[in-house]
Amino acid sequence: MSPRRAPPGLHASAAAVVLGLGLAAGLPALAQPRAPAPAPAAVAPGVRPLPGRLTQLRLVWSTMAAVDHANRTGNYSVLRDLGTAGFQAQNNPTALAGAFAGLRTHQVDVSETLVVQPTFEIAKMVEPDVLRLRGSFPLRPSAILFDLMFQWRDGWKLHGIAVVRA
Repeated sequence: MSPRRAPPGLHASAAAVVLGLGLAAGLPALAQPRAPAPAPAAVAPGVRPLPGRLTQLRLVWSTMAAVDHANRTGNYSVLRDLGTAGFQAQNNPTALAGAFAGLRTHQVDVSETLVVQPTFEIAKMVEPDVLRLRGSFPLRPSAILFDLMFQWRDGWKLHGIAVVRA
């Protein structure tokens, strides 16, 4: 099975990635999702433990709501403002609008993700203060795939995002 190329959708990250390439690129099929790894019993100083399932769900759903609102209004300022300083520096509202053009063009109703539990393929800390959540919403006729990164800055802030229709 060849890796799936990301259709026009969204990607924006503070980690020196160009819009349209990055987190969603090569997103494989999510036929057999893995359960999130449990938080380690002892965490090294300065390393954040993996947040619990409720926090993970809150982060995913609140981000999907922001994407839906931005797509409906054409105003990507709030989505941008929810991000880290690095995310904001690399992504102005116009660039984010362009990155989401594919979802809008294909009339993907992102609000449907707000009433379905996501299935996580990846839920892990990728740096001491960066959380990666990757998975899908099993919607019909097409699932919605997501790959999100959050960085701890007095709370979890959006640091990278990819949202595509399967």
